[in-house]
Amino acid sequence: MPPPPRSARLRGGVYAITNGPRDDLFAAVEAALAGGARLLQYRDKTGDPVRRLGEATELSSICARYDVPLIIDNDVVLARETGAGVHLGQHDVSVTEARRQLGEDAIIGVSCYGDIERARALVAEGADYIGFGAMHPSKTKPNATVISRDVLTQAKGLGLPVVAIGGITADNGRVLIDAGADFLAVVSGVFAAPDIQSATRRIADLFDSRSGTP
Repeated sequence: MPPPPRSARLRGGVYAITNGPRDDLFAAVEAALAGGARLLQYRDKTGDPVRRLGEATELSSICARYDVPLIIDNDVVLARETGAGVHLGQHDVSVTEARRQLGEDAIIGVSCYGDIERARALVAEGADYIGFGAMHPSKTKPNATVISRDVLTQAKGLGLPVVAIGGITADNGRVLIDAGADFLAVVSGVFAAPDIQSATRRIADLFDSRSGTP
């Protein structure tokens, strides 16, 4: 049976991004998925290809059990080897090249920072979601420029799922959803928490209590 359309797999919610390497990676990811994460990104900036392939392969299996797409940060080759999607930044390959390598079923997301024109161009190139941030000062990227949440509202008009990232917690995420975010991408707010499942659930619950929802 073919996978569902890419858009059907982008249902909105918590987008958990790993902070590896870590010895308890699989248990941590399982806890985030049990807490309600709807996307999982494997982010590991180390240069250990054997370990990274093994970890990404296992994460693909874990995500499949929860029916949650796995996204690989930056690495199109690793995404292809594990049947995952990929997230691209400004210094990575183009969306067109990633699509050529990964095929039509792969989810391809992009970082747009605070740049609506970049987002518009990447939408036209075939991206599946557009990410914006940092929305708040970030422990993961302390030098990232903080942008206005008004960008999220502008991005809604481009017709793709909008991802907000950067310093997001259960205490500040609701206003980003109200501004237009379909996903809240979280690194430390999930994976640095003492109880990963509960931390994920608190953020996931923001989507159930958004404005206009009974």
